[in-house]
Amino acid sequence: MNLLKKISLSLLVMGSFGVTAQEIDVNFQIRPRYEFRNGFKAPIPYGENPGQFISNRTRLNLNFKQDKFVTKLTMQNVRIWGDVGTTTKSDVNGIQLFEAWAQYNFDEKWSMRLGRQVISYDNQRIFGELDWAQQGQSHDAALVTYKNKNNQLDLGFAYNANSETDLATNYVVPLYKTMQYAWYHTEIGKINMSLLFLNTGYENKLTAPIPTPTPELVVDYMQTFGTYLNTKNKNWDANMWFYGQTGKNNSSSVSAYDAAFNFNYYMTEKFKAGLGYELLSGKSQASSSKSVKSFYPLFGTNHGFNGLMDYFYVGNHKNSVGLQDVFLKLGYTNKKWQFALMPHMFSAANTVIDVNGKKMDDYLGTEIDFTMGYAVHKFVNLSGGYSQMFGTDTMQRLKGGDVDHTNNWAWVMVNINPQIFSFK
Repeated sequence: MNLLKKISLSLLVMGSFGVTAQEIDVNFQIRPRYEFRNGFKAPIPYGENPGQFISNRTRLNLNFKQDKFVTKLTMQNVRIWGDVGTTTKSDVNGIQLFEAWAQYNFDEKWSMRLGRQVISYDNQRIFGELDWAQQGQSHDAALVTYKNKNNQLDLGFAYNANSETDLATNYVVPLYKTMQYAWYHTEIGKINMSLLFLNTGYENKLTAPIPTPTPELVVDYMQTFGTYLNTKNKNWDANMWFYGQTGKNNSSSVSAYDAAFNFNYYMTEKFKAGLGYELLSGKSQASSSKSVKSFYPLFGTNHGFNGLMDYFYVGNHKNSVGLQDVFLKLGYTNKKWQFALMPHMFSAANTVIDVNGKKMDDYLGTEIDFTMGYAVHKFVNLSGGYSQMFGTDTMQRLKGGDVDHTNNWAWVMVNINPQIFSFK
């Protein structure tokens, strides 16, 4: 506590020297989460036992604003309880910079931001913070923003390298080499509409032995583009989106799409019911084409879509048969409590063939997700959930494992997020 008082006093003294208005906010987060994984991401193989662990995120957020400058620094440590001994001198992951950016506001409409930053738009289907993952997701990028009352235009740019180098070097990080995007948002009456154009360049990887001098490093460019719309009334809300992908990926041509629609109706002030459908294109297993027809939602918060057990598009199901997802959403809120029940019915968007080359049933299975949350304190929230997958033989053909086994997942998480210092 004495150290915290010293830090707070130091920040207050620094603020008192300013000749213009300053805002300083410091907050802290610790978020432990227990998980029971018994067929998470894929059916559990026969004879295997479920995994259990407690992961933990610790973050320190420092926000500063003065005149036309805004800065943010977020340091974090992500760990598994017990991943090092009790007398260790070092940590497995150490301290990472989740965000470290500076923004200059040229005037009320134009601004520019540079550094490590979260890029998140709309429902986070293409760009998202990925907050469920303890490590989150952020980018090294430059962002130019124009904003007025009803419109916003963001232009983003990124160029990545392994390290400082005097000669061309193959980029080995599993990430884009270069990225440019434009995101435009406007309000048309009661409809909010966003348009996105994203160009990602992925460098073709060189395989050992790499000749000297290094050959030309080829970058394939893929474009993702589309729109997101949402609207709401007193008793209902709805949203829909359509995105397409074209260009090249690993020297193969790309032609893919993602389309979805959601409608929610408030039965009472506390109870909401909804229905939705999403179709992500894929390629038939009977096809001999080398082209990529499977849509992949790149940097989205994909845990929030297509079931919480992460069978689809969470580091998996890429360049596969695609997906059809029909789902219901039932939600109940009462003071400090929140409950949600969300069944999903999954089907393949294209042909799956068995070991004999015969077409299988498109139906993959049904997942039922139940979640709850409770506000213990203004700085403390408790949440948890239980999910179960009822997979079919077609699911097992795609994902492996054993669908006849009980495949389920349970979790409990505590989020502690106090504000430790604020000055204005």
